[in-house]
Amino acid sequence: MTTSRTRTHRKKKITAVTAVLIVGGSGAFAFWSSMGAGTGAVSTGTSTPFTVTSGLATGGPLTPGGPTQTVPFTVTNPGTGSQNLAGVTVAVAGPAGTTWTEVTGCSASDYTVGTPVVTAGQIASGASVSGTVTVAMNNLSTNQDGCKNVSVPLYFSAR
Repeated sequence: MTTSRTRTHRKKKITAVTAVLIVGGSGAFAFWSSMGAGTGAVSTGTSTPFTVTSGLATGGPLTPGGPTQTVPFTVTNPGTGSQNLAGVTVAVAGPAGTTWTEVTGCSASDYTVGTPVVTAGQIASGASVSGTVTVAMNNLSTNQDGCKNVSVPLYFSAR
């Protein structure tokens, strides 16, 4: 037999559980949705010219129609980012690629510069690649005495 006190107690329990489920179970979730836009900026750097240094030539002394000399060179990327080396050209030349005419009776046409051998491609910041180029003295039908004991200037251009 159930007493009124037990019934009341049971009703209170059911009411309390129901209240907890209603308040706790429904969870009050609300939020606003929105969209927006803004602007910003970053800056980019620029390319830095490669540096090219040459080493000591090896091979026999240059003579008309004689042996070639091989000149090693190094291309360095002094920039802050990776740069692409497309290739290197080498010429007998004076400053800034001008024609060499500093020795009387000897000129750039007395020499042939071969195609530089270098691996083209990306060079990381601060990295280098090495290459070589050959130089020969042409055997011309004119007197080439003016070329005796001269230092032949080479102009390297990395692009």
